[in-house]
Amino acid sequence: MTPSAAVPIELLRRFAPGTPLRMAAELAMRQGTGALVLIGSGPTVDEVSSGGFTLKDAAFTAQRLAELAKMDGGIVVDDRAGTILAANVHFIPDPSLHTVETGTRFRTAERLAQQTGFPVLAVSEEGHSVAVVYSKSSRFVLQSVTALLGEANQRLQSIERLRNQFDESVARLSRYEADDLVSMREVVGVIQRAAVIRDLASALDTIAVELGDSASLITLQADDLTRGVAEIAELVNVDYQRRKPRKGSSVFKRIDALDRDDLYDAETLADALAFGSLDDHAQPRGVRAIAGVPRIPDSVADAILRKFSSYDRLMKATIDDLAQVDGVGPARAQTIRGYLNQVSDAGVIADA
Repeated sequence: MTPSAAVPIELLRRFAPGTPLRMAAELAMRQGTGALVLIGSGPTVDEVSSGGFTLKDAAFTAQRLAELAKMDGGIVVDDRAGTILAANVHFIPDPSLHTVETGTRFRTAERLAQQTGFPVLAVSEEGHSVAVVYSKSSRFVLQSVTALLGEANQRLQSIERLRNQFDESVARLSRYEADDLVSMREVVGVIQRAAVIRDLASALDTIAVELGDSASLITLQADDLTRGVAEIAELVNVDYQRRKPRKGSSVFKRIDALDRDDLYDAETLADALAFGSLDDHAQPRGVRAIAGVPRIPDSVADAILRKFSSYDRLMKATIDDLAQVDGVGPARAQTIRGYLNQVSDAGVIADA
């Protein structure tokens, strides 16, 4: 997909709750002084800096940075080295650099980040303080833990609803496969829901990074809700592609090339995945059916699929037929046939 530039995960971690940079930003907001902090060092920083005073061996703490923010001018810190390098600095970035900001401090911050390649923190001083972090190609607003948890919980609820819909669509596909009633609409529906779940989970991962140590429960819940979704989507894709995908390829590589809004358009998704018309009748290869059999090595599963080549032939295979495949044998053949009988019965039970 092609959204606006994502915020680097490493930068989100540096500003997570409890980190020195985050605590410094929160102190500056509480005291209402505002702040402009360039986080880096070297020749590129020197080029945009004028005046101020250099600090030597000044350990970086949130309290010290907040105190220095009470003065006019900007601050230069190296959080990795744990030092404050300069204060009361007049920053002079290239005024021709594009910025979407309106306030002087935030315009300066965005240009500094573009020109130096280092992150820049800008905290407003009037009214309700706002803290924004800029990188070379992105920006993000520091939100409170309460706000982030609220957003995370909303996304979890959305993922939970979609997971229920996904499970229903997979069950419906299984029933239709058993009755040979599958159209590409059911196939695309499974992959589409998996793609949206994956997209929401990715956004939730970003929030979890912003939350830092406060995100453990959120991450655990998200893992439970998304477990197995991508794997099922990959199996469905292999089952129904007109040409069998190359080993190691992923359906999500094509999906990631789409705009985010295209995920919600089944026809666009079907076209991107080369599935043809949504109303076309479709027959699986049997990949997902065999993948569900417990404790079957991949090499044996591949041999079975090569032998029977289609879902219909696989479902009609007897125990003796299965036992003749290399690596199967009578005992494993009986296990496979028992599992396939359950799959086949799904359509009959649903129609009863």
